[in-house]
Amino acid sequence: MAANNRLILTADPDFLDLALNEFQRGASDGTILATPAPDIALVQCTETFVDLAERWRETPPIFVRHICPVQATVPLENGAGDLEALIVAYDDELGYLLDADYSFSVQSRVFNDLPYKPFDINSALSQHIIEIARAPLDVRNPQQILSVVCMETKDDEGHTSADAYLGLSLTVHNLSDWAGGMRRFAREAEQVSRSEFKLLEAIEVFELELPARGVVLDLGASPGGWTRILRSREQFVTAVDPGDLDPRVAKDRGVRHKRMTAEEYLARDPDQFDLIVNDMRMDGRDSSRLMVAYAPQLYPGGIALLTLKLPKFQRREILDHCFKILANAYDITGARQLFHNRSEITVYLTRK
Repeated sequence: MAANNRLILTADPDFLDLALNEFQRGASDGTILATPAPDIALVQCTETFVDLAERWRETPPIFVRHICPVQATVPLENGAGDLEALIVAYDDELGYLLDADYSFSVQSRVFNDLPYKPFDINSALSQHIIEIARAPLDVRNPQQILSVVCMETKDDEGHTSADAYLGLSLTVHNLSDWAGGMRRFAREAEQVSRSEFKLLEAIEVFELELPARGVVLDLGASPGGWTRILRSREQFVTAVDPGDLDPRVAKDRGVRHKRMTAEEYLARDPDQFDLIVNDMRMDGRDSSRLMVAYAPQLYPGGIALLTLKLPKFQRREILDHCFKILANAYDITGARQLFHNRSEITVYLTRK
């Protein structure tokens, strides 16, 4: 009989149902054990964590943001002794998995009321690992991560228990090197809008390589956050929007503002571009049709980034419809529900 391997899966609360569907479709005998918080689930499957992680590394899921294995479970007593119990569990069940030649980090998340914080867990375990294994600690760029998730679950009889779930994995197997996939960016003094974080995350997740001094079309550009990010990467931007651009963006000589709708601009037989970005607030199917209409304005092999807004209902069906529309002109190179997305996903396209 195949062994059951547990893991913890994280997704946006509004998309957890779709993330769990992805898991059940993608994992061998995937089973949902508990959903103790709106954005997290304890699940199990018969294949190893590494096998599933390697497959998702090659073809990432859309809605699952982060995964980590469960290799040890520690009952929590809601006291200071819990930290020592975590250390003992690490020594007994996980320590042999650590590669002392690789940098490591401890990432903790707490979903119940405890007298200590994630920082306390991270500090206690990190210090212990440094002392016994001499492994280098690197919280910014670790090669391996010890994940600790503290939460309450109910058994079949309704009894509640508080436990810590521990797992050690290579960073590349977690889908994100940030705890729970919660990618954070520092706010810059020049920031125009919070939507900038969305573009920054997309560039990072899709490993987007912008052409040297490329030409970019930003559809729905106002107030200019995405345009600013693209200019900071030495791209020349045509910003299309009837609305105003932030004065700091508008005065940039590398920005050409077309004060009109995307449809009006397309009718004027515009130039060709290396990259088209579209973060317009419109139905995802309409956005997809617009991007297909704009495909001839991309140079051969050109790329596009598109946010697809999704409704509360029939989201998977509508998303599949969007993909079908886009496939008329593009290869869908990537699609993810990013941490900085809201009721939407970001799609990375390559012109056919």
